[in-house]
Amino acid sequence: MPYAQEEIKPYERDGTKREQVEEMFDHIAPTYDSLNHIMSLGIDRGWRRKSIDALRPFAPQHILDIATGTGDFALLAARRLRPQEIIGADISEGMMQVGRHKVEQAGMQDIISFQTEDCTHLSFPDGRFDAVTIAYGARNFQDLDTALCETHRVLTPGGHLLLVELTAPPRFPMKQLFWIYSHIAMPVMGRLISHDATAYTYLPASMQAFPQAEVMQEILHKAGYAHVSWRRFTMGICTMYIAQK
Repeated sequence: MPYAQEEIKPYERDGTKREQVEEMFDHIAPTYDSLNHIMSLGIDRGWRRKSIDALRPFAPQHILDIATGTGDFALLAARRLRPQEIIGADISEGMMQVGRHKVEQAGMQDIISFQTEDCTHLSFPDGRFDAVTIAYGARNFQDLDTALCETHRVLTPGGHLLLVELTAPPRFPMKQLFWIYSHIAMPVMGRLISHDATAYTYLPASMQAFPQAEVMQEILHKAGYAHVSWRRFTMGICTMYIAQK
């Protein structure tokens, strides 16, 4: 049975979720970074740092960043972890084009590269990476179980998956406050800045539906991961999962 967020699509028309997600991100790519930071009041930068630093004890050298988007997470990981390589994978060429420009500006072309990949059928051989990261992209997957099994396949034995996702806060008063913010303020700002109100209506809906905490822990176990831990940030707006193969 599909998970609830797999049934939620950006646009109310025919087409697979994958096709609609690709179209949506191609459309909002030019304003994606600035709008993310505005909507999170800049708090997302701290979530990224804390999440990436959780990989530091393992010193990964070959990293696959799935749903890399404009490469923000890959760039920060390159600076803080100093790996030999990071491959950013995504279905949206528009987002990756922005990412390539940012990587060139940072002078990190020798470390970070981008390529189009379907997360449910990765082109890499078994055991290719010692870390896989997915930041704010898992809720967009058309088939979460298959995608997570693919991350497990391409990891070396003992390698780690770092999954960071926006989630709906579970407790009062943040739960109620965030509902108001995400269902009223987010769509308005999205329409004004990105000119795509639908994208920022889809965001809170997919967040609300995405599996959280112990449920997500069990999903990762089902994908083959032996050790899974999780941590909430900012009273549950963001959740980080670390899973070891």
